[in-house]
Amino acid sequence: MKAYILPIALQLLGLVVIAAEIFIPSLGLLSVLAAGMLLYSLYLVFTTISFGMGMVFLGGDIVLIPVVLILGFKALGASSWSLHKKLSSTEGVASQSPEMTLWQGKQGDAITDLRPSGMVMIDGKRLDAVTDGEYVEAGTRVVVTLVSGNRIVVDKIQ
Repeated sequence: MKAYILPIALQLLGLVVIAAEIFIPSLGLLSVLAAGMLLYSLYLVFTTISFGMGMVFLGGDIVLIPVVLILGFKALGASSWSLHKKLSSTEGVASQSPEMTLWQGKQGDAITDLRPSGMVMIDGKRLDAVTDGEYVEAGTRVVVTLVSGNRIVVDKIQ
């Protein structure tokens, strides 16, 4: 009966190390250690106990390793080590600066050709802008029709 103690201990320790690899970044070192423990345990069972018991241990590994991985990743998601916050505008996180919306409806001049992107001068400030696909020559009067994120869309003034 004592022949089973070391292989079972190695199997359990290998599963614990697999779970630890999920929480502790080790660049795969813990995974190699766990694989070594599990393989050595299988070697011991196949060589010292019996082939049939080795197959039982191997079947247990095939079932338990995915279970430990799934439970470990679920535990990581529920733990305090993972990010639970969602960054949204209701919590004060903005992906565009608030002054970008002030350009909506303002008029200016195209400094460079807009094909469809280029530079415009609005209220004495150089801005990157795009058109909806049409070509606009430099010096043409433009108006800001849309501000989306950090993108300023302009159109020719007719």
